[in-house]
This record gives sequence, C-alpha cells and structure tokens, in this order.
Amino acid sequence: MATILVVDDELGIRDLLSEILNDEGHTVELAENAAQARSLRSQMRPDLVLLDIWMPDTDGVTLLKEWASTGLLTMPVIMMSGHATIDTAVEATRIGATAFLEKPITLQKLLKAVDQGLNKQALKPAAPVMQKAGAAAVADLTVEAAMTGGKLPEMVLDIGPQSHQSFNLDSPLREARDEFEKAYFEYHLAKESGSMTRVAEKTGLERTHLYRKLKQLGVDLARSKRNAL
Repeated sequence: MATILVVDDELGIRDLLSEILNDEGHTVELAENAAQARSLRSQMRPDLVLLDIWMPDTDGVTLLKEWASTGLLTMPVIMMSGHATIDTAVEATRIGATAFLEKPITLQKLLKAVDQGLNKQALKPAAPVMQKAGAAAVADLTVEAAMTGGKLPEMVLDIGPQSHQSFNLDSPLREARDEFEKAYFEYHLAKESGSMTRVAEKTGLERTHLYRKLKQLGVDLARSKRNAL
C-alpha cells in the first residue's frame, strides 16, 4: 500500500478522504494548507498527493509549480476543486498534474484516479490546443475534460426514443454543466422507471448525494416517474 498526502483546507474533506483511503489500506498524511504540505513533503516521500487548488495561504497550482521548479515533483499529483476554471486546469496540466477531481468527489472517481496514479497507468493529459479554425474549443470543455484530454461535448444529447435536448454552448460553463447534468439525470430516471437505487448505481453516486444533486438541479422526480410509465 501507499503513503498519500492529502492537502485541503476543509476539515470535512480531509477527514472523508482520510477515512476512505485508510479503508483501502493506504497510509494518509494530512495538511490543511501549503505551509504544512511543504513541511510534510520535506520530511517524507509521498507516493501520491491529493492537492486542493483553492487554499487561503498559497493556492495548489502555485505549490505544484514550486515543487516542479525545485525538483520535488517526483510523485503523481491529483488536483481537486469545485470552482476551477479551464485556464487553471490547463495550467496545472502543463506544470505536471496527472489528474483532476471535481468536487463533490465520487468514491468511484477517487479510487480510480488514485489507483491509476499509483500504478503509473494514467497517461499525462494533453492540454487542449488552440487552433485558428477552432479557437472556441477550450471554452467548450469542462474542467475535468480539460485535465483528462476529454472530447468536446456533443451539440445534441439523445435523451429518449424521439426526444433530443440541445445545449447552449455559449452560456457560462457552470450553467451549461447544470443544464447537461439535469438532462443526464432525467434520462437515467426515465430509463430506470424512477428507481433511485438503480439510478444511483448507474451514475456512481451515493443515494444521499443523488437526492441533493437532483434537488439542486431542480429535477422534478414526480414528472420523471410519470414519463417513465
């Protein structure tokens, strides 16, 4: 098993990640800011680092850049954030981050990213290339897709036998993402006849997280069940 350094200023996230990773058999060290992360990095050689982007003293990208410039970036670093921009994601990729986890982090994505990082199977994501013929390409990517070399979202998403949902790719990233996620969950609710248990399994979310997400997106559960009939 591995030694993993978790750097995040939120106590709840540190405790949750520590509990999950400890259950997987890993040794976990915790830092609540960049200063503590520097100290722990100088005392140990972590096999992997989970690094939050937004911290009060020094942000994660600056710390990543510092480690890279001083020869201390000898381990895979997985960036975490709930508010990162595409530019931030691309910059972290260029510096040497191996993956990105968007908060709230699902258990499946966390364990997959950690496993790939530790086994050095994750390919270094390629930063999206700005081309004259497609200068809007980067703006259309989600942050996570930018960090993982993902493709551009489709203009039209099939959400039923005779129904299509179009998306406005000129809208702000968060609005476009919420629009897509709402259609995504409505599709799965209709497909699974409104069964929250099966939707949770299909989407990889815990039921409590799924309920909060659906409420946040304004998904009408009653309507979804009627459409499934």
